[in-house]
Formats: sequence, C-alpha cells, structure tokens
Amino acid sequence: MKKVLVTLALAVSAQAYAAEELHLYNWNNYLSESTAKSFEAYCKCKLVQDFYGDNEEMLAKLAAGAKGYDIVVPTGFAVEALIKQGKAQPLDKKQLPNFKNLNAGYLNSFFDKGNQYSVPYAFTTTLLGYNETKLKELGLQDKANSWALIFDPAVLAKLKGKITVLDSQRELVSAALMYLGKPANSTNPADWKAARDVILKAKPYWAAFNNQSYIKELTVGNIYVALGYSNDMYQAQQDAKKAGRKFGVNFGLQKEGNTLSLDNFVILKDAPRKDLAYKFINFMLDGKNASGLTNEMGSGNPNAAAGKFVKPELTKVHAIFPTASELPRLQQLKDLNAKDRRELNKVWSEIKLK
Repeated sequence: MKKVLVTLALAVSAQAYAAEELHLYNWNNYLSESTAKSFEAYCKCKLVQDFYGDNEEMLAKLAAGAKGYDIVVPTGFAVEALIKQGKAQPLDKKQLPNFKNLNAGYLNSFFDKGNQYSVPYAFTTTLLGYNETKLKELGLQDKANSWALIFDPAVLAKLKGKITVLDSQRELVSAALMYLGKPANSTNPADWKAARDVILKAKPYWAAFNNQSYIKELTVGNIYVALGYSNDMYQAQQDAKKAGRKFGVNFGLQKEGNTLSLDNFVILKDAPRKDLAYKFINFMLDGKNASGLTNEMGSGNPNAAAGKFVKPELTKVHAIFPTASELPRLQQLKDLNAKDRRELNKVWSEIKLK
C-alpha cells in the first residue's frame, strides 16, 4: 500500500510539474537555448515557445482567436495595436523589481507612454546582409550601403536569383520608401504607389520573399543578398565563420536610412499563467541574463545593467549598436489606422500577385 501511495504521489507531482508551463509566442532566433534552460531551472517550470516571422502574422493569429499564450514579443507599432485591441494586460511593476535596470532612453516610447503595458526586451535594425566575397567579385561592394542593392535594376542584373527579401509589407514597403527619399512611415497613397512600382520592377530579380530561412541561405552561399534583421545577419556571419566557408558574410546600415525595431514583452490579458509571465520578464531583466541575447544572438540591448556583460567587440558593430550620428537615420514604424491598413493591404496584394 505504501508503494502504491508513493507511486501515486509521484504521478500527481509529475502532473503538477507538467501544468507549470509558460507559453511564449516569440520571434525566431530571439532567445538562446541556454537562457531558456536557465529560466526553466529557476522557475521549476517548462518554457514552451511558438514562433512567428512577422508582426502582422502574430497580430492576425491573435485576432483570429488564438488562445493559450502568456507573453508575446511585439515591435513598437504592434504594441500599439495590441493595446488598442484590448489584448494587452496592464503591468503590475511591483512584480518587476528588475525594471529599474532598463536604459531610460528606451522607456516612455510613443507606442506606450509610461510603459503601462510593455517592457523593452531588445532592438534590431532592418538592413541588408550580404556575401561580401561575391559582391567584391561582381564589383558591387560600393552598393552594400544603399537600398539600390535590392531595388536598382542596373545593380540587380548582376544578382538575379540571388536575393531574398522579407515577406513583410511594412518592412519591405518602408525600405522602398526610404530608397525613394520618403519617410518610412509615410501613408501618402502616392508614396505607396511609387514604392509599389519600385518593388515590382525589382521583384523579377529576387529569388524569394523569405522570413524563415535566409540565415541558412546566406550561410551556405545560396543567396548573395538578403533583406532582414541585424541579429539574423550576425547569426549568419558567425555560422559562416564556424563552418569555415570560403566567403565572408557581412551586414550594415543603408545610407538612405533604416528602420529600428524595439521589441517588447507584453503579457496578454487572457494569459493563463500571468504569475509565470512576471517571473520570466523579471528574470530576463537581470543584467547578466539580458546580456545573453546580445552575446549569443547579436541583438541590441536596452538593458543598462547588461552592458558590463556584453562582449566589447559587439558594441563596435554599428548595425547592432548604432552611433549617435547614425541614430537620426533610424525610424521606428508606427501603427496604422484602419483606413491606411486597408490601403496598404491593397498595395501589398498588388505586389504579391503580380
């Protein structure tokens, strides 16, 4: 009987542990495995992640009624959208003592005054990554700092079939707008049409719209240029080095300007485990834990306490930590109203279907 009771107790304990799950809806390549395991050991729970490659994908899934997620990691304009839709849980900062570690420069942003709903996690720039060796061979190295590398047909003629761009209406259209000298957040229909025309002229030269595998494609040399995020390009660069490739992968900002994405933790209003959500966010706000994202994944870091743990060589990479002179050329995307969203969706449909 005693043996049966022990077995029963162990079974009940196992079931209780299994129920201790935090569900994180996150970007690809945005939390290191070692950090995830450290949190699981800390909270004695299981961290379950689901991934998205674009803010619109995440917003659409939640709008369609997806349940069960505790935390999402939206960029600024998507934080705005979640707040407007009533999906974001107001924060109880008493449960986040490590909130004090954040750099004040990344707080009180336009999308969430007073950080009532969001906690800055990381920032990236959207830019071009490229096979440096191939660009030199093709005589295009001087174009690497310009959006012309993916939009100018005269340049593209040398790269046909070797370019991927993000399958993201906001990021791709914004890149085309900046190439044209327009603000990334322009909602002028004439500007959108001009951006559409630039994209449609360039599209025949591209290999694919790709959010998921461009890191690998760059690393193995299948493509020479990719529009993507700075942390992904850093990963491709490091992977190519580790694999001993005969070419080098590099990345950098464009002279016409780039978008900067400040990504944030947001607890969902219908989160099943808000208690674990607060534990996770506070754990990630610890300086040493926060530094892992930069050291292992190459993301910019809004956590002031993480600075002393970040590899010194990374702080010198401008695409990860932009300089004071480069910051004015970086723009954060803002949320669109319903009318503008419909108009941009029409432009995007024209781009994808033609």
